[in-house]
Amino acid sequence: MSDEHSLSAGTDIPRVTFKTMYATMLRIRKFEEKVAQLVSLKEIICPCHLYIGQEAIAAGVCASLKKDDWVFSTHRSHGHYIAKGGSLKALMAELYGKATGCSGGYGGSMHLAAPEIGLPGSSAIVAGTVPLAAGAALAFTLQKKDSVAVAFFGDGAVDEGVWYETLNFASLKKLPVIFVCENNLYSTHMSLADCLADTSIYKKADAFKMPGVRIDGNNVVEVYAAAQSAIDNARQGKGPTLIECMTYRWLGHVGSSDDLDKGLRSRAELEDWIARCPIKTYEAFLLKQNIMSRTEKARISKEIDAEIEKAYIFAKESPYPDVSQVAGKVFK
Repeated sequence: MSDEHSLSAGTDIPRVTFKTMYATMLRIRKFEEKVAQLVSLKEIICPCHLYIGQEAIAAGVCASLKKDDWVFSTHRSHGHYIAKGGSLKALMAELYGKATGCSGGYGGSMHLAAPEIGLPGSSAIVAGTVPLAAGAALAFTLQKKDSVAVAFFGDGAVDEGVWYETLNFASLKKLPVIFVCENNLYSTHMSLADCLADTSIYKKADAFKMPGVRIDGNNVVEVYAAAQSAIDNARQGKGPTLIECMTYRWLGHVGSSDDLDKGLRSRAELEDWIARCPIKTYEAFLLKQNIMSRTEKARISKEIDAEIEKAYIFAKESPYPDVSQVAGKVFK
């Protein structure tokens, strides 16, 4: 659980980075809350796996990256897209299936693509983008580029054979790739303890002779520090790192409900994690340390609200893709 003591360990971080991470987390949270409302109203009908509760991971990792670094996302992709610098207008339009969406209206929530910001794609296939990140890292190495790749994935990805194959290859070739596990304790609708004999995912790095760490995924300062260390090592040719970020999704696996009716988790568990809100904890720290004033806080919130409203109007007014061009989007 994040607390003032652990957050204060990152006071050597530039003030602008502190503020950037806060704005990113709040932008993700507010955008996802808006999407949840629109899903409930059935205005957005594509399946949306929302990122509420996990904002510190995307914000902390992406704050450590350069534009030329690539991130590969999952079905729960909105947070990564926003943290890497994606347009809220293009994201909202994509959720509406509009031609102005980041994937032209053809991808929807689970298949966002924005190569111009360093997010070449996301996939609904569990662990599907993990080997793609390693492939990109191999390309960076062969091209002698000073870039790294990041593979975001959930705890459920560790059930897949390709995950182990990729970690082995990445370590063998000392690839500049960071494996970021967003461990929210549930693989779709199954407890992690019912999936893995050993739930300490970070320890699996030992088998591949790479560093593996478990951190508080709700503490953006801790995420930033761990990511920065791993990225620095990758750029220096020291190979990959596995970072297991412990976190919790507030909503259900998909959609705007909380899944409490499914009997998978208790209300007490959910409320305990909500009390650990990564944004509120971080906000209190920034205010107490005089890194951010209450006036700045209010301004940031107001600007994000306006940005989201503009994105909503843009998406609603945008045209749908031209049906006659659908075949042109298929590889032949």
